[in-house]
Amino acid sequence: MNRIWLIFGLALIALSSCVPNRKLVYLQKDDLKHRDEIPKDSVLRTHQLKIREYTIQPLDLLSINFETLSDETDAFDFLSKLTPQTRSSSGGGSGGGGGGNSAQNGILVDGDGYIEFAVLGRIKMAGLTLFAARDTLQSISGKYLPDVVVRVRLLNFRYTLLGEVNGEKTVTSSNTRLTLMEAIGLGGGLGELADRSHIKVVRQVENRTDVYYVNLLKEDFIESQYYYVQQNDVIIVPPLKQRTFRKYFLPNLAVVTALISFTALIITLTR
Repeated sequence: MNRIWLIFGLALIALSSCVPNRKLVYLQKDDLKHRDEIPKDSVLRTHQLKIREYTIQPLDLLSINFETLSDETDAFDFLSKLTPQTRSSSGGGSGGGGGGNSAQNGILVDGDGYIEFAVLGRIKMAGLTLFAARDTLQSISGKYLPDVVVRVRLLNFRYTLLGEVNGEKTVTSSNTRLTLMEAIGLGGGLGELADRSHIKVVRQVENRTDVYYVNLLKEDFIESQYYYVQQNDVIIVPPLKQRTFRKYFLPNLAVVTALISFTALIITLTR
């Protein structure tokens, strides 16, 4: 009878350390229960995305390049004041392309949300999308050079992954429209024992910090306002309860079992 209870207890421990698919599969909607009934090669459901274009914040690092097809000396002199560059010896159009310092080092938005140029003056950037910032700079610089083209990119869009992930790290991306799952994928993905249903996100919004939890196992998350990652987000992934069994209890159980067996053997031999 005791042997039966021992076997039952070991089986219970083994089962408690297993992780079912319903705790691992992203964006579920009863799909796991009805796999054979799901139609193939057809749209099953449609979700409306709540897209939020990234808006520039104080202390953002921007790459701002001014270009023109004009090869006139005045145009080159004007652009050289905005973006240091080397004029092409082939006679092509001058521009503030890849060799400029602004492209390499970026232009820092100050604490009040402004950037400053020697020619254009002080310009408010905070609160603008990258495309709105481009249009603003193009409108102002167009007063000096009618055919100027402006390109604006964010250089320091970053977020941090912590917890039950495949390597805690801070990730910098050139893409400002990242979903939470894309952000996790870029960071190396989640561990097998990560709790995908209670992911914590710490978000900086102006002069406050918001904390919220999301559930990546439910398909309805696609329509959430938190579907996209924002600048400086901290994503914290907790472990499942099974982690304690796998990482600590089972290894210790093996040691204890071996110790008991060894002790029983010594007692038997010394009788």
